Amino acid sequence: MDTGTHVVMGVALAGIATMDPVVQQDPTMFNAVLVGTLLGSQAPDCDTVLKLKNNAVYIRHHRGITHSVPAVALWGITIPSLIYLFVPEVNFLHLWLWTFLAVILHVFVDIFNAYGTQAYRPFTKRWVAYGFINTFDPYIFIMHLAGIVAWNLGAHPGWMWLIIYFVIALYYVKRYFDKRELVKVIHHHFDDVQQIATSPTIKQNIWRIAITTPSHYYVGRAENGHITILDQFVNKPIDYDDPVVQKALTDHNIKAFLSFSPVYRYEITYYDEYTEVRFIDLRYRSKGRYPFVAVAQIDDEHGEKNLKILNSYTGWVFTEEKLQDKLNIAKA
Repeated sequence: MDTGTHVVMGVALAGIATMDPVVQQDPTMFNAVLVGTLLGSQAPDCDTVLKLKNNAVYIRHHRGITHSVPAVALWGITIPSLIYLFVPEVNFLHLWLWTFLAVILHVFVDIFNAYGTQAYRPFTKRWVAYGFINTFDPYIFIMHLAGIVAWNLGAHPGWMWLIIYFVIALYYVKRYFDKRELVKVIHHHFDDVQQIATSPTIKQNIWRIAITTPSHYYVGRAENGHITILDQFVNKPIDYDDPVVQKALTDHNIKAFLSFSPVYRYEITYYDEYTEVRFIDLRYRSKGRYPFVAVAQIDDEHGEKNLKILNSYTGWVFTEEKLQDKLNIAKA
């Protein structure tokens, strides 16, 4: 989920914590728990600082190891331990419990959007992305804001937040069945479906879809259960025998893209000065373009044994001009 949603979830969990007698009877304990749930609701996303290094590192590691099983356990003990250093009079066991729940909740809700996480590491490095809740869901966010307002107006925080979270749980169930029905429709209309990537939008009745079959990729949208195919591409396997492709696959930007994107196509363009290998994520179609890409420009003038990567880039670009600017910056 987005940062704002994680923040309000931290507030909500602190409200539920008031049902714990140890928290309820001690204002200092409540304040410590509030700090713990707020920090715990944000801690797994600390890898956002990797953006300062470069996009490849960020894409490859964001929601990766910081969302893993060992990391969840580490956040769960580190955060309350640091808080305990400043307020040693509080009950550490209960502080740990509520902080740990905040970390778990953060990782748990992240697995339901299209971006996903590597929440099952170290058991597997595969990305877990169930794809039926938007990264920013206005209904979930508004329910939390309404809860915060009601709390400030005097509503009982514990019971109120439990009711809100019961409603949110029902909403998750609804969205799960929405996606399941959509998948059934896709299987009814397409033969030999290998993979379906769904991305819910802010609008409840509209979904972005990318379908993989042995022969083609289909990109479209579903609205009220009706599927419209916007683009289709030949499913062309990567030519691992092509020396230029082999060289491109060694580039850190290309590696980062391939480690993250489950549905993509690639194309090779030949220029006088270099050959360009471009990988295009098909899940994110915007205004007729596919803005999430990875590109490597390779000097192949001196033969297969002397191939050289001139520059490369991976990330979000919404015009070809901006992409070329990014490549020029990388080259410089």
